Amino acid sequence: MALLPIITAPDPRLKRIAKPVARVDDELRQLMDDMLETMYRAPGIGLAAPQVGVLKRLVVLDLSKEGEDRRPYVLANPELTWVSGEDAAYEEGCLSLPDHYAEVVRPSSIELSYLDRDNERRKLSAEGLLATCIQHELDHLDGVLFVDHISALKRNMILRKLLKAKKSDKVTDADPAHVL
Repeated sequence: MALLPIITAPDPRLKRIAKPVARVDDELRQLMDDMLETMYRAPGIGLAAPQVGVLKRLVVLDLSKEGEDRRPYVLANPELTWVSGEDAAYEEGCLSLPDHYAEVVRPSSIELSYLDRDNERRKLSAEGLLATCIQHELDHLDGVLFVDHISALKRNMILRKLLKAKKSDKVTDADPAHVL
Protein backbone atom coordinates (compact mmCIF):
# COMPACT_ATOMS: atom_id res chain seq x y z
CA MET A 1 0.00 0.00 0.00
CA ALA A 2 1.08 3.56 -0.58
CA LEU A 3 0.24 6.93 0.88
CA LEU A 4 -1.24 9.29 -1.68
CA PRO A 5 -0.91 13.09 -1.69
CA ILE A 6 -4.16 14.83 -0.70
CA ILE A 7 -5.04 17.85 -2.83
CA THR A 8 -5.98 20.92 -0.79
CA ALA A 9 -8.24 23.79 -1.75
CA PRO A 10 -8.23 26.06 -3.51
CA ASP A 11 -7.16 23.76 -6.35
CA PRO A 12 -9.12 23.56 -9.61
CA ARG A 13 -8.74 19.75 -9.68
CA LEU A 14 -11.18 19.55 -6.75
CA LYS A 15 -13.91 21.14 -8.89
CA ARG A 16 -13.77 18.54 -11.67
CA ILE A 17 -16.38 15.82 -12.16
CA ALA A 18 -15.22 12.22 -11.72
CA LYS A 19 -15.93 9.56 -14.33
CA PRO A 20 -17.58 6.20 -13.59
CA VAL A 21 -15.30 3.19 -13.24
CA ALA A 22 -15.77 0.48 -15.89
CA ARG A 23 -15.40 -2.30 -13.33
CA VAL A 24 -13.70 -3.02 -10.02
CA ASP A 25 -10.50 -4.86 -10.90
CA ASP A 26 -7.14 -5.46 -9.18
CA GLU A 27 -5.87 -1.99 -10.14
CA LEU A 28 -8.92 -0.31 -8.63
CA ARG A 29 -8.72 -2.50 -5.51
CA GLN A 30 -5.12 -1.31 -5.07
CA LEU A 31 -6.32 2.30 -5.33
CA MET A 32 -9.04 1.53 -2.74
CA ASP A 33 -6.39 0.14 -0.35
CA ASP A 34 -4.07 3.11 -0.94
CA MET A 35 -6.94 5.54 -0.33
CA LEU A 36 -7.90 3.78 2.91
CA GLU A 37 -4.30 3.89 4.14
CA THR A 38 -4.07 7.59 3.21
CA MET A 39 -7.39 8.35 4.96
CA TYR A 40 -6.41 6.47 8.14
CA ARG A 41 -3.00 8.15 8.27
CA ALA A 42 -4.40 11.69 7.67
CA PRO A 43 -6.50 10.94 9.90
CA GLY A 44 -9.96 11.20 8.40
CA ILE A 45 -13.25 9.33 8.12
CA GLY A 46 -13.80 9.67 4.37
CA LEU A 47 -11.85 10.23 1.17
CA ALA A 48 -12.92 10.52 -2.47
CA ALA A 49 -10.65 9.66 -5.40
CA PRO A 50 -10.63 13.24 -6.78
CA GLN A 51 -9.02 14.36 -3.51
CA VAL A 52 -5.97 12.28 -4.44
CA GLY A 53 -5.97 13.42 -8.06
CA VAL A 54 -7.86 10.44 -9.54
CA LEU A 55 -11.01 11.40 -11.45
CA LYS A 56 -12.88 8.16 -10.77
CA ARG A 57 -16.20 7.72 -8.95
CA LEU A 58 -14.67 6.02 -5.92
CA VAL A 59 -15.13 6.75 -2.20
CA VAL A 60 -13.74 5.16 0.95
CA LEU A 61 -15.11 5.74 4.48
CA ASP A 62 -14.67 4.39 7.98
CA LEU A 63 -16.44 5.87 11.00
CA SER A 64 -14.87 3.48 13.53
CA LYS A 65 -13.21 5.17 16.48
CA GLU A 66 -9.62 4.70 17.58
CA GLY A 67 -9.24 1.39 19.39
CA GLU A 68 -12.25 -0.17 17.60
CA ASP A 69 -12.02 -2.70 14.79
CA ARG A 70 -11.96 -0.93 11.44
CA ARG A 71 -15.18 -1.07 9.43
CA PRO A 72 -14.31 0.41 6.03
CA TYR A 73 -16.82 1.11 3.30
CA VAL A 74 -15.55 1.08 -0.27
CA LEU A 75 -18.01 2.53 -2.78
CA ALA A 76 -17.38 2.50 -6.53
CA ASN A 77 -19.88 4.30 -8.76
CA PRO A 78 -22.08 5.25 -5.79
CA GLU A 79 -25.50 6.66 -6.64
CA LEU A 80 -28.08 8.06 -4.26
CA THR A 81 -31.39 6.30 -4.85
CA TRP A 82 -33.38 8.01 -2.08
CA VAL A 83 -32.97 10.88 0.39
CA SER A 84 -35.21 11.64 3.35
CA GLY A 85 -37.29 14.78 3.60
CA GLU A 86 -35.83 15.40 7.06
CA ASP A 87 -32.56 17.26 7.42
CA ALA A 88 -29.74 17.07 9.94
CA ALA A 89 -26.92 19.52 10.62
CA TYR A 90 -23.37 18.37 11.31
CA GLU A 91 -20.16 20.32 11.66
CA GLU A 92 -18.13 19.11 8.71
CA GLY A 93 -14.45 19.22 7.99
CA CYS A 94 -12.47 17.92 5.05
CA LEU A 95 -8.97 16.59 4.40
CA SER A 96 -8.85 18.95 1.38
CA LEU A 97 -9.70 21.95 3.58
CA PRO A 98 -7.50 21.22 6.61
CA ASP A 99 -8.37 22.81 9.95
CA HIS A 100 -11.58 24.41 8.67
CA TYR A 101 -15.09 23.42 9.77
CA ALA A 102 -18.63 24.60 9.19
CA GLU A 103 -22.14 23.41 9.94
CA VAL A 104 -23.77 21.87 6.87
CA VAL A 105 -27.40 20.78 6.56
CA ARG A 106 -28.07 17.62 4.54
CA PRO A 107 -30.79 14.94 4.36
CA SER A 108 -30.67 12.89 7.57
CA SER A 109 -31.16 9.49 5.88
CA ILE A 110 -30.20 8.13 2.47
CA GLU A 111 -30.15 5.00 0.37
CA LEU A 112 -27.58 4.32 -2.30
CA SER A 113 -26.41 1.77 -4.81
CA TYR A 114 -22.72 1.05 -5.46
CA LEU A 115 -20.17 -1.52 -6.61
CA ASP A 116 -18.17 -3.25 -3.85
CA ARG A 117 -14.58 -4.59 -3.92
CA ASP A 118 -15.78 -7.66 -5.82
CA ASN A 119 -17.57 -5.64 -8.52
CA GLU A 120 -20.94 -6.66 -7.07
CA ARG A 121 -23.84 -4.18 -7.08
CA ARG A 122 -24.90 -3.46 -3.47
CA LYS A 123 -27.44 -1.26 -1.70
CA LEU A 124 -26.88 0.62 1.53
CA SER A 125 -29.18 2.55 3.85
CA ALA A 126 -27.54 5.13 6.09
CA GLU A 127 -28.59 7.72 8.61
CA GLY A 128 -26.94 10.21 10.90
CA LEU A 129 -23.19 10.73 10.61
CA LEU A 130 -22.76 7.91 8.07
CA ALA A 131 -25.38 9.49 5.78
CA THR A 132 -23.69 12.88 6.14
CA CYS A 133 -20.23 11.46 5.45
CA ILE A 134 -21.42 9.57 2.36
CA GLN A 135 -23.11 12.70 0.97
CA HIS A 136 -19.98 14.77 1.69
CA GLU A 137 -17.79 12.30 -0.22
CA LEU A 138 -20.27 11.92 -3.09
CA ASP A 139 -20.19 15.70 -3.47
CA HIS A 140 -16.44 15.44 -4.17
CA LEU A 141 -17.23 13.20 -7.15
CA ASP A 142 -19.20 16.09 -8.64
CA GLY A 143 -16.66 18.81 -7.87
CA VAL A 144 -18.57 20.11 -4.83
CA LEU A 145 -16.89 20.95 -1.52
CA PHE A 146 -18.64 21.25 1.84
CA VAL A 147 -17.99 25.00 1.75
CA ASP A 148 -20.21 25.18 -1.33
CA HIS A 149 -23.12 24.48 1.06
CA ILE A 150 -22.45 27.46 3.35
CA SER A 151 -22.77 31.20 2.94
CA ALA A 152 -20.56 32.91 0.38
CA LEU A 153 -19.05 35.06 3.15
CA LYS A 154 -17.93 32.07 5.23
CA ARG A 155 -16.82 30.13 2.14
CA ASN A 156 -14.69 33.00 0.83
CA MET A 157 -13.13 33.52 4.24
CA ILE A 158 -12.08 29.86 4.45
CA LEU A 159 -10.79 29.77 0.87
CA ARG A 160 -8.78 32.97 1.37
CA LYS A 161 -7.14 31.48 4.46
CA LEU A 162 -6.29 28.29 2.58
CA LEU A 163 -4.85 30.24 -0.35
CA LYS A 164 -2.76 32.34 2.02
CA ALA A 165 -1.48 29.17 3.72
CA LYS A 166 -0.59 27.64 0.34
CA LYS A 167 1.31 30.77 -0.71
CA SER A 168 3.11 30.78 2.64
CA ASP A 169 4.07 27.12 2.17
CA LYS A 170 5.43 27.85 -1.32
CA VAL A 171 7.55 30.71 0.03
CA THR A 172 8.84 28.44 2.81
CA ASP A 173 9.59 25.65 0.32
CA ALA A 174 11.30 28.00 -2.12
CA ASP A 175 13.36 29.95 0.39
CA PRO A 176 15.01 28.05 3.26
CA ALA A 177 15.61 31.36 5.02
CA HIS A 178 11.89 31.41 5.84
CA VAL A 179 12.02 28.06 7.67
CA LEU A 180 12.04 28.40 11.46
